[in-house]
Amino acid sequence: MKQKLIAIDLDGTTLNDQSALSKRTIQTLQQLQKKGHHVMIATGRPYRNSKHIYQQLGLQSPLVNFNGALCHFPDQPSKKDLLHRTLDIDLVMDLLAKQNQFGIDWISVEGKEALYSSHDSIPVNPFFPAHTVPTPITANTTLAERPTALNLFMDSEKQEPIRNQILSEYGSNVVSVRTWGGDMPCLEIVGAGIQKALGVEVVANYYQIARHDILAFGDEDNDIEMIDYAGHGVVMKNGIDALKKIANDVTDFTNDEDGLAIYLENFFGI
Repeated sequence: MKQKLIAIDLDGTTLNDQSALSKRTIQTLQQLQKKGHHVMIATGRPYRNSKHIYQQLGLQSPLVNFNGALCHFPDQPSKKDLLHRTLDIDLVMDLLAKQNQFGIDWISVEGKEALYSSHDSIPVNPFFPAHTVPTPITANTTLAERPTALNLFMDSEKQEPIRNQILSEYGSNVVSVRTWGGDMPCLEIVGAGIQKALGVEVVANYYQIARHDILAFGDEDNDIEMIDYAGHGVVMKNGIDALKKIANDVTDFTNDEDGLAIYLENFFGI
């Protein structure tokens, strides 16, 4: 079979409901790499919270973090980042100063590896594992580098009005705002035009793989552009309906039933 690029989302797709890789998933993805296919992660997670998964899978491909804002080679400092779109520091400081005005509970500021927080105590969850130690930040903090993403935490019912406020204040030509649900609902802010398809396209060009030879797997709103861009976009059985409407296919099993691994085994005949 012709060489393929396989782009995989993490949460709700590659990872099970315990935010872990199953043995079957690891074995299947490693088999595909041995057959000469490229497996790449495209996640909304920061690098700090995805590098262990990258290492577990034994990947050598570029890693896409922050929904496409960063595309880089982990553990290979000699290689330049393929893509890194950052936020203006003045915008970040302005948002921190207006945190209470906007009705935001707390803000985390993410760099490629750095993590800052306006909250003294971060709740432990898959996004912030135990022993995560952020640097405190206020509107008066001096940052050494431009951040890659912001996460604004608030109750889910506040998300839409605050999202509209932010877009009105700063402009959709400056920032993109994504909604995250789950146990810690938040709004993620990255540079305008950032989405996973951008990172997948950069990796495809790096390996000189045509669009029709790209497979992409996802389950949520932040996977829409990637699923639509790929030559063969696949949504997990547990994925949202909006994504299923534009996908080429849907898995027969959920992320907690090895849906990704089973689909790939059947597709590639392994």
